[in-house]
Amino acid sequence: MQTEGRIAGELVREFVMAAHGNLERVQELLAENPGLLHASYNWGGDDWETALGAAAHVGHRDIALYLLEKGARMDIFAAAMLGKLELVQAILTVQPEAKYASGPHGISLIQHARMGGEKAEHVLAYLSRK
Repeated sequence: MQTEGRIAGELVREFVMAAHGNLERVQELLAENPGLLHASYNWGGDDWETALGAAAHVGHRDIALYLLEKGARMDIFAAAMLGKLELVQAILTVQPEAKYASGPHGISLIQHARMGGEKAEHVLAYLSRK
């Protein structure tokens, strides 16, 4: 559902919604329209969200890893949820204020780490003490 090189907003919305917990639908939609991989949806009030951002803030590791495997751009929020401490540390070294940045829906970096569960406990500990 593309028009003149642009992806229809409702398709982007559906893709981002699916990334909150439906891996099969994410795979179907991405197979049909690879341009969705980097698309973001504005929920209003400048609240932009990608599929990776959606998977990260709800802790859907499987969806996040699938999207990254397909070429999604890693960010600090996904790195925190996935337990990628080295990436989180590297970003915070060059951009310390990122610790206080908000992801989609205003969700904090530390909350993303919490959503990573056991595999992100070391990231949560790092963010909690720093």
